Amino acid sequence: MIVEIVGGIVAGSLALLADAAHMFVDTVALFLAWLAFKLSNRPADKVRTYGYHRFPILVAFTNGISLLFIICWVMFEAVDRLLNPQEVLGGPMLVIASLGLVINIVAFIILHGADRKNLNIRGAKVHVLGDMLGSIAAIIAGLVITIFGWTPIDPLLSVFICLIVLYSAWFIVKDSAHVLLEGVPTQLDVQNIGQDLVSNIDVVEDVHHVHVWSLTQDLTLLTLHAKIRKDTNPDSAIAGIQNRLAQAFDIGHVTVQIELEHCTDHALAVPYWHKHGCWPIVW
Repeated sequence: MIVEIVGGIVAGSLALLADAAHMFVDTVALFLAWLAFKLSNRPADKVRTYGYHRFPILVAFTNGISLLFIICWVMFEAVDRLLNPQEVLGGPMLVIASLGLVINIVAFIILHGADRKNLNIRGAKVHVLGDMLGSIAAIIAGLVITIFGWTPIDPLLSVFICLIVLYSAWFIVKDSAHVLLEGVPTQLDVQNIGQDLVSNIDVVEDVHHVHVWSLTQDLTLLTLHAKIRKDTNPDSAIAGIQNRLAQAFDIGHVTVQIELEHCTDHALAVPYWHKHGCWPIVW
């Protein structure tokens, strides 16, 4: 990173400076990714009853946002370079970019062997991939400038790399934000869950107030109200619901409120929501 900053200033290369900026953020991003995995193993306590499992998701979101800011900065600089061309030294740019590419390839290979579905890993990989592509772009730009003397190739390739990284960064931000906002996992349909329980468990007459969210990518949580037949043992009904949710929907952490007659939530909630000037969403 330091070599690229010095080399980018000396050579006048935006591609090298952009790659150095990526490397600076990546250093922080990779450290946070490592720290996130360490903290996620800490047990739950009285303040954080779910523990620190969601910290890697928060880091992934932060990494994605930082990438978007870097992309905006590089594209702004690229437009300025196209409008106001500057001299670029192709030789030093080529040497420094080649060194950066070797380092980035090693880092990418290490991360490639990790869990590809993990948002934290994906965020770290996109940072390194952006650096690797940036180094390749700088090498190509260095060759073109050295051979043909055409300096606009430097900012043009920077924009091209930014568009590639933007695609991956956007999905990381979107997916991690969905988890942080406790959105329903994409593979599940809330309405189908209630219908499935009523259809497959004889003692269940109605299911409502279904809420599903992800604590992490691998851990889905669910709460629901279930009206059962009056002659049914509540414990056996709960066990049946939990087993069905685990088998059919792969949901292992379930909280069930059993009801024998009418749901009392609405009657109790009316004074509360009226006092606070809003109304609950009822599934």
